[in-house]
Amino acid sequence: MMPDLLYKMAFASVRGMGVDLAQKILDVLGDEKEFFAISEKELRLITKSKSKILERAYRNSCLEKAEKEIEFVNSHHIKVSYFTESDYPQRLLNTTDAPILLYSVGNTDFNKKHIVSIVGTRKCTEYGRRMCEKLVKELSEAIPDVITVSGLAFGIDIAAHNASLKNNCETIAVQACGLNKIYPAENRDAAEKIVNSGGSIITEYTSQDVLHKGNFVARNRIIAGLSDCTIVVESAEKGGSLITANIAQSYNRDVFAVPGRTSDEQSKGCNQLIQRNQAMLITCANDIVEALRWESKIANKPTQQLDLFPSLTEEEQEIVNIIKQAGDIHINTITEKLHIPVYRVMSTLMQLDFKGIIISMPGCRYAMA
Repeated sequence: MMPDLLYKMAFASVRGMGVDLAQKILDVLGDEKEFFAISEKELRLITKSKSKILERAYRNSCLEKAEKEIEFVNSHHIKVSYFTESDYPQRLLNTTDAPILLYSVGNTDFNKKHIVSIVGTRKCTEYGRRMCEKLVKELSEAIPDVITVSGLAFGIDIAAHNASLKNNCETIAVQACGLNKIYPAENRDAAEKIVNSGGSIITEYTSQDVLHKGNFVARNRIIAGLSDCTIVVESAEKGGSLITANIAQSYNRDVFAVPGRTSDEQSKGCNQLIQRNQAMLITCANDIVEALRWESKIANKPTQQLDLFPSLTEEEQEIVNIIKQAGDIHINTITEKLHIPVYRVMSTLMQLDFKGIIISMPGCRYAMA
Protein backbone atom coordinates (compact mmCIF):
# COMPACT_ATOMS: atom_id res chain seq x y z
CA MET A 1 0.00 0.00 0.00
CA MET A 2 2.81 2.40 0.88
CA PRO A 3 4.56 2.25 -2.54
CA ASP A 4 1.16 2.63 -4.22
CA LEU A 5 0.45 5.76 -2.17
CA LEU A 6 3.94 7.11 -2.89
CA TYR A 7 3.40 6.97 -6.64
CA LYS A 8 -0.07 8.50 -6.37
CA MET A 9 1.28 11.41 -4.34
CA ALA A 10 4.14 11.90 -6.79
CA PHE A 11 1.73 11.72 -9.73
CA ALA A 12 -0.52 14.33 -8.09
CA SER A 13 2.42 16.72 -7.64
CA VAL A 14 3.14 16.80 -11.39
CA ARG A 15 2.57 20.35 -12.62
CA GLY A 16 -0.82 20.80 -14.27
CA MET A 17 -2.01 17.30 -13.45
CA GLY A 18 -5.80 17.43 -13.29
CA VAL A 19 -8.36 14.64 -13.34
CA ASP A 20 -8.81 14.60 -17.14
CA LEU A 21 -5.09 14.48 -17.93
CA ALA A 22 -4.42 11.94 -15.18
CA GLN A 23 -7.15 9.63 -16.47
CA LYS A 24 -5.86 9.85 -20.07
CA ILE A 25 -2.35 8.91 -18.95
CA LEU A 26 -3.57 6.06 -16.74
CA ASP A 27 -5.79 4.72 -19.53
CA VAL A 28 -2.63 4.26 -21.61
CA LEU A 29 -0.06 3.27 -18.99
CA GLY A 30 -2.23 1.34 -16.54
CA ASP A 31 -0.92 2.75 -13.27
CA GLU A 32 1.01 5.64 -11.69
CA LYS A 33 4.18 3.64 -11.11
CA GLU A 34 4.57 3.03 -14.83
CA PHE A 35 4.49 6.80 -15.42
CA PHE A 36 7.70 7.10 -13.40
CA ALA A 37 9.33 3.87 -14.63
CA ILE A 38 8.94 4.26 -18.39
CA SER A 39 11.64 6.04 -20.41
CA GLU A 40 11.17 9.61 -21.54
CA LYS A 41 11.29 8.54 -25.20
CA GLU A 42 8.59 5.89 -24.76
CA LEU A 43 6.42 8.25 -22.74
CA ARG A 44 6.56 10.90 -25.45
CA LEU A 45 5.61 8.36 -28.10
CA ILE A 46 2.63 7.17 -26.07
CA THR A 47 1.34 10.58 -24.99
CA LYS A 48 2.36 12.43 -28.18
CA SER A 49 3.42 15.34 -25.96
CA LYS A 50 6.51 17.57 -25.73
CA SER A 51 5.73 18.72 -22.21
CA LYS A 52 8.57 19.10 -19.70
CA ILE A 53 6.59 17.07 -17.18
CA LEU A 54 7.67 13.97 -19.13
CA GLU A 55 11.39 14.62 -18.61
CA ARG A 56 13.10 12.01 -16.42
CA ALA A 57 14.69 14.61 -14.13
CA TYR A 58 11.37 16.31 -13.46
CA ARG A 59 9.57 13.04 -12.75
CA ASN A 60 12.34 12.05 -10.35
CA SER A 61 11.95 15.35 -8.49
CA CYS A 62 8.25 14.59 -8.02
CA LEU A 63 9.13 11.21 -6.53
CA GLU A 64 11.62 12.81 -4.15
CA LYS A 65 9.00 15.31 -3.02
CA ALA A 66 6.49 12.50 -2.44
CA GLU A 67 9.02 10.52 -0.38
CA LYS A 68 9.39 13.49 1.98
CA GLU A 69 5.65 14.14 2.09
CA ILE A 70 4.69 10.56 2.90
CA GLU A 71 6.69 10.81 6.13
CA PHE A 72 4.71 13.92 7.10
CA VAL A 73 1.42 12.28 6.15
CA ASN A 74 2.09 9.15 8.21
CA SER A 75 3.46 10.94 11.28
CA HIS A 76 0.47 13.31 11.46
CA HIS A 77 -2.24 10.74 10.59
CA ILE A 78 -3.31 12.67 7.51
CA LYS A 79 -5.95 11.16 5.26
CA VAL A 80 -5.19 11.05 1.52
CA SER A 81 -8.12 10.99 -0.92
CA TYR A 82 -7.26 10.01 -4.50
CA PHE A 83 -9.60 10.69 -7.41
CA THR A 84 -10.08 7.00 -8.32
CA GLU A 85 -11.10 6.02 -4.77
CA SER A 86 -14.59 6.02 -3.26
CA ASP A 87 -13.77 8.41 -0.39
CA TYR A 88 -12.77 11.17 -2.81
CA PRO A 89 -15.43 13.96 -2.95
CA GLN A 90 -17.61 12.84 -5.86
CA ARG A 91 -19.07 16.33 -6.37
CA LEU A 92 -15.56 17.52 -7.24
CA LEU A 93 -15.31 14.91 -9.98
CA ASN A 94 -18.18 16.69 -11.73
CA THR A 95 -16.02 19.81 -12.15
CA THR A 96 -13.55 20.60 -14.90
CA ASP A 97 -10.47 21.35 -12.80
CA ALA A 98 -10.55 19.13 -9.72
CA PRO A 99 -7.25 18.19 -8.05
CA ILE A 100 -6.49 14.48 -8.32
CA LEU A 101 -5.52 14.19 -4.67
CA LEU A 102 -6.56 15.87 -1.41
CA TYR A 103 -5.03 15.85 2.07
CA SER A 104 -7.24 16.14 5.14
CA VAL A 105 -7.45 15.76 8.90
CA GLY A 106 -10.78 14.86 10.47
CA ASN A 107 -13.50 12.31 9.85
CA THR A 108 -15.92 14.02 7.50
CA ASP A 109 -17.70 12.01 4.83
CA PHE A 110 -17.21 14.31 1.84
CA ASN A 111 -20.01 12.54 0.00
CA LYS A 112 -22.85 13.18 2.43
CA LYS A 113 -26.20 14.16 0.95
CA HIS A 114 -26.39 17.83 2.00
CA ILE A 115 -23.36 20.13 1.71
CA VAL A 116 -23.39 23.94 1.36
CA SER A 117 -20.55 26.42 0.95
CA ILE A 118 -20.73 29.76 2.74
CA VAL A 119 -18.41 32.57 1.69
CA GLY A 120 -18.09 36.31 2.07
CA THR A 121 -15.88 39.27 2.74
CA ARG A 122 -13.10 39.30 5.32
CA LYS A 123 -14.36 42.74 6.37
CA CYS A 124 -17.83 41.61 7.36
CA THR A 125 -20.26 43.87 9.18
CA GLU A 126 -22.38 43.01 12.20
CA TYR A 127 -25.31 42.53 9.81
CA GLY A 128 -23.34 40.01 7.76
CA ARG A 129 -22.16 38.09 10.80
CA ARG A 130 -25.69 37.88 12.20
CA MET A 131 -27.16 36.77 8.88
CA CYS A 132 -24.48 34.10 8.61
CA GLU A 133 -25.28 32.81 12.10
CA LYS A 134 -29.01 32.90 11.36
CA LEU A 135 -28.67 30.92 8.12
CA VAL A 136 -26.46 28.25 9.69
CA LYS A 137 -28.76 27.88 12.70
CA GLU A 138 -31.86 27.55 10.52
CA LEU A 139 -30.14 25.17 8.10
CA SER A 140 -28.96 22.89 10.90
CA GLU A 141 -32.51 22.77 12.29
CA ALA A 142 -34.13 22.07 8.91
CA ILE A 143 -31.44 19.67 7.63
CA PRO A 144 -29.73 18.09 10.69
CA ASP A 145 -27.06 16.30 8.62
CA VAL A 146 -26.05 19.38 6.61
CA ILE A 147 -22.33 20.09 6.29
CA THR A 148 -20.98 23.60 5.74
CA VAL A 149 -17.84 24.47 3.78
CA SER A 150 -15.77 27.64 3.99
CA GLY A 151 -12.19 28.88 3.81
CA LEU A 152 -11.17 29.50 7.46
CA ALA A 153 -10.45 33.15 6.62
CA PHE A 154 -11.37 36.17 8.70
CA GLY A 155 -14.87 37.60 8.40
CA ILE A 156 -17.73 35.54 7.00
CA ASP A 157 -15.65 32.36 6.66
CA ILE A 158 -14.83 32.07 10.36
CA ALA A 159 -18.35 33.25 11.25
CA ALA A 160 -19.73 30.30 9.24
CA HIS A 161 -17.38 27.83 10.92
CA ASN A 162 -18.12 29.17 14.41
CA ALA A 163 -21.88 29.16 13.79
CA SER A 164 -21.60 25.56 12.62
CA LEU A 165 -19.70 24.56 15.75
CA LYS A 166 -22.28 26.34 17.92
CA ASN A 167 -25.14 24.46 16.25
CA ASN A 168 -23.47 21.01 16.23
CA CYS A 169 -23.13 21.13 12.46
CA GLU A 170 -20.14 19.48 10.74
CA THR A 171 -17.98 21.97 8.90
CA ILE A 172 -15.12 21.69 6.41
CA ALA A 173 -12.34 24.28 6.24
CA VAL A 174 -10.53 24.40 2.88
CA GLN A 175 -6.96 25.68 3.27
CA ALA A 176 -4.79 27.48 0.71
CA CYS A 177 -1.66 25.89 2.17
CA GLY A 178 -0.43 22.56 3.46
CA LEU A 179 -1.55 20.95 6.72
CA ASN A 180 1.77 21.77 8.40
CA LYS A 181 0.23 25.11 9.38
CA ILE A 182 -3.07 26.87 9.87
CA TYR A 183 -3.63 30.09 7.96
CA PRO A 184 -4.42 32.56 9.35
CA ALA A 185 -2.74 31.47 12.59
CA GLU A 186 -5.34 33.39 14.64
CA ASN A 187 -7.91 30.75 13.62
CA ARG A 188 -5.91 27.80 14.95
CA ASP A 189 -8.26 27.30 17.92
CA ALA A 190 -11.24 27.19 15.57
CA ALA A 191 -9.43 24.69 13.34
CA GLU A 192 -8.84 22.38 16.31
CA LYS A 193 -12.50 22.64 17.32
CA ILE A 194 -13.58 21.83 13.76
CA VAL A 195 -11.59 18.58 13.75
CA ASN A 196 -12.49 17.62 17.32
CA SER A 197 -16.21 18.10 16.58
CA GLY A 198 -16.22 15.76 13.59
CA GLY A 199 -15.39 18.24 10.83
CA SER A 200 -12.29 18.41 8.65
CA ILE A 201 -9.47 20.61 7.41
CA ILE A 202 -8.74 19.84 3.75
CA THR A 203 -6.24 21.02 1.14
CA GLU A 204 -4.67 20.06 -2.17
CA TYR A 205 -1.28 21.43 -1.04
CA THR A 206 1.58 19.52 0.55
CA SER A 207 3.59 20.61 3.58
CA GLN A 208 6.40 21.57 1.18
CA ASP A 209 4.34 23.94 -0.97
CA VAL A 210 4.88 27.68 -0.53
CA LEU A 211 1.86 29.81 0.32
CA HIS A 212 1.22 32.58 -2.22
CA LYS A 213 -1.83 34.60 -3.17
CA GLY A 214 -2.60 32.48 -6.24
CA ASN A 215 -3.37 29.58 -3.88
CA PHE A 216 -6.45 31.39 -2.58
CA VAL A 217 -8.08 31.64 -5.99
CA ALA A 218 -7.28 27.96 -6.64
CA ARG A 219 -8.68 27.09 -3.19
CA ASN A 220 -11.99 28.75 -4.11
CA ARG A 221 -12.72 26.15 -6.79
CA ILE A 222 -12.57 23.41 -4.14
CA ILE A 223 -14.95 25.36 -1.87
CA ALA A 224 -17.39 25.68 -4.77
CA GLY A 225 -16.90 22.12 -6.01
CA LEU A 226 -17.35 20.31 -2.69
CA SER A 227 -20.94 21.46 -2.23
CA ASP A 228 -24.40 21.52 -3.74
CA CYS A 229 -24.57 25.32 -3.61
CA THR A 230 -22.64 28.44 -2.67
CA ILE A 231 -24.07 31.12 -0.38
CA VAL A 232 -22.55 34.60 -0.52
CA VAL A 233 -23.41 36.46 2.68
CA GLU A 234 -21.52 39.73 2.15
CA SER A 235 -19.15 40.97 -0.54
CA ALA A 236 -17.80 44.22 -1.87
CA GLU A 237 -17.92 44.86 -5.63
CA LYS A 238 -14.72 42.84 -6.02
CA GLY A 239 -13.46 39.96 -3.92
CA GLY A 240 -12.69 36.28 -3.58
CA SER A 241 -16.25 35.36 -2.67
CA LEU A 242 -17.49 36.67 -6.03
CA ILE A 243 -14.86 34.51 -7.72
CA THR A 244 -16.16 31.52 -5.78
CA ALA A 245 -19.72 32.36 -6.83
CA ASN A 246 -18.69 32.57 -10.50
CA ILE A 247 -16.86 29.25 -10.26
CA ALA A 248 -19.90 27.61 -8.64
CA GLN A 249 -22.09 28.94 -11.45
CA SER A 250 -19.66 27.52 -14.03
CA TYR A 251 -20.07 24.14 -12.31
CA ASN A 252 -23.88 24.46 -12.69
CA ARG A 253 -24.28 24.72 -8.93
CA ASP A 254 -26.88 26.96 -7.32
CA VAL A 255 -25.67 30.33 -6.05
CA PHE A 256 -27.49 32.29 -3.34
CA ALA A 257 -26.83 35.81 -2.06
CA VAL A 258 -27.97 37.76 0.98
CA PRO A 259 -29.13 41.25 -0.08
CA GLY A 260 -28.10 44.43 1.69
CA ARG A 261 -28.70 48.15 1.51
CA THR A 262 -27.46 49.81 -1.66
CA SER A 263 -25.37 52.20 0.43
CA ASP A 264 -23.45 49.41 2.18
CA GLU A 265 -20.05 48.73 0.61
CA GLN A 266 -19.97 45.14 1.83
CA SER A 267 -23.35 44.34 0.24
CA LYS A 268 -22.62 45.73 -3.23
CA GLY A 269 -21.24 42.42 -4.52
CA CYS A 270 -24.27 40.45 -3.33
CA ASN A 271 -26.70 43.01 -4.72
CA GLN A 272 -24.83 42.87 -8.02
CA LEU A 273 -25.08 39.07 -8.19
CA ILE A 274 -28.83 39.29 -7.59
CA GLN A 275 -29.32 42.14 -10.06
CA ARG A 276 -27.52 40.21 -12.81
CA ASN A 277 -29.49 37.01 -12.07
CA GLN A 278 -26.26 35.26 -11.10
CA ALA A 279 -27.63 34.44 -7.64
CA MET A 280 -30.98 33.88 -6.01
CA LEU A 281 -31.95 36.35 -3.31
CA ILE A 282 -32.35 34.69 0.09
CA THR A 283 -33.37 35.98 3.50
CA CYS A 284 -33.63 32.69 5.42
CA ALA A 285 -32.52 29.07 5.22
CA ASN A 286 -35.94 27.96 4.01
CA ASP A 287 -35.27 29.81 0.72
CA ILE A 288 -32.24 27.53 0.22
CA VAL A 289 -34.04 24.34 1.28
CA GLU A 290 -36.94 25.02 -1.10
CA ALA A 291 -34.68 25.96 -4.03
CA LEU A 292 -32.66 22.75 -3.66
CA ARG A 293 -35.85 20.73 -3.02
CA TRP A 294 -34.45 19.27 0.16
CA GLU A 295 -36.86 17.72 2.64
CA SER A 296 -36.92 19.91 5.73
CA LYS A 297 -37.27 18.23 9.11
CA ILE A 298 -39.39 21.18 10.24
CA ALA A 299 -41.53 21.36 7.12
CA ASN A 300 -44.75 21.01 9.11
CA LYS A 301 -43.72 23.43 11.81
CA PRO A 302 -45.36 26.88 11.53
CA THR A 303 -42.84 29.38 10.23
CA GLN A 304 -42.06 32.11 12.71
CA GLN A 305 -41.96 35.40 10.85
CA LEU A 306 -40.95 38.87 11.91
CA ASP A 307 -43.88 41.22 12.32
CA LEU A 308 -43.21 43.81 9.64
CA PHE A 309 -45.37 46.40 11.37
CA PRO A 310 -45.00 45.86 15.13
CA SER A 311 -46.77 48.29 17.41
CA LEU A 312 -44.30 50.85 18.72
CA THR A 313 -44.54 53.41 21.48
CA GLU A 314 -44.05 57.04 20.53
CA GLU A 315 -40.53 57.00 21.95
CA GLU A 316 -39.64 53.76 20.13
CA GLN A 317 -40.88 55.19 16.84
CA GLU A 318 -38.78 58.34 17.33
CA ILE A 319 -35.66 56.27 17.88
CA VAL A 320 -36.44 54.07 14.85
CA ASN A 321 -36.84 57.18 12.69
CA ILE A 322 -33.47 58.51 13.86
CA ILE A 323 -31.68 55.21 13.19
CA LYS A 324 -33.32 54.86 9.75
CA GLN A 325 -32.13 58.32 8.77
CA ALA A 326 -28.59 57.81 10.10
CA GLY A 327 -27.96 54.27 8.84
CA ASP A 328 -26.05 53.43 11.99
CA ILE A 329 -25.65 55.69 15.01
CA HIS A 330 -24.05 55.94 18.46
CA ILE A 331 -26.28 55.89 21.52
CA ASN A 332 -24.94 59.30 22.64
CA THR A 333 -26.10 60.89 19.39
CA ILE A 334 -29.61 59.45 19.88
CA THR A 335 -29.68 60.84 23.42
CA GLU A 336 -28.65 64.29 22.21
CA LYS A 337 -31.31 64.32 19.49
CA LEU A 338 -34.14 63.28 21.83
CA HIS A 339 -33.01 65.22 24.92
CA ILE A 340 -33.90 62.33 27.24
CA PRO A 341 -31.74 60.47 29.81
CA VAL A 342 -29.38 57.83 28.45
CA TYR A 343 -30.85 55.09 30.68
CA ARG A 344 -34.25 55.56 29.01
CA VAL A 345 -32.69 55.44 25.55
CA MET A 346 -30.78 52.29 26.51
CA SER A 347 -33.96 50.62 27.80
CA THR A 348 -35.87 51.49 24.63
CA LEU A 349 -33.02 50.29 22.41
CA MET A 350 -33.04 46.95 24.23
CA GLN A 351 -36.77 46.58 23.59
CA LEU A 352 -36.33 47.37 19.88
CA ASP A 353 -33.46 44.87 19.65
CA PHE A 354 -35.62 42.23 21.36
CA LYS A 355 -38.41 42.86 18.83
CA GLY A 356 -35.92 42.33 15.99
CA ILE A 357 -36.33 45.87 14.65
CA ILE A 358 -32.76 47.06 15.28
CA ILE A 359 -29.39 45.41 15.89
CA SER A 360 -26.71 46.42 18.35
CA MET A 361 -23.21 46.81 16.96
CA PRO A 362 -19.75 47.12 18.55
CA GLY A 363 -18.97 50.48 20.11
CA CYS A 364 -22.53 51.21 21.36
CA ARG A 365 -23.79 51.77 17.83
CA TYR A 366 -27.17 50.70 16.43
CA ALA A 367 -28.62 50.01 12.99
CA MET A 368 -31.88 48.73 11.52
CA ALA A 369 -32.15 44.93 11.44
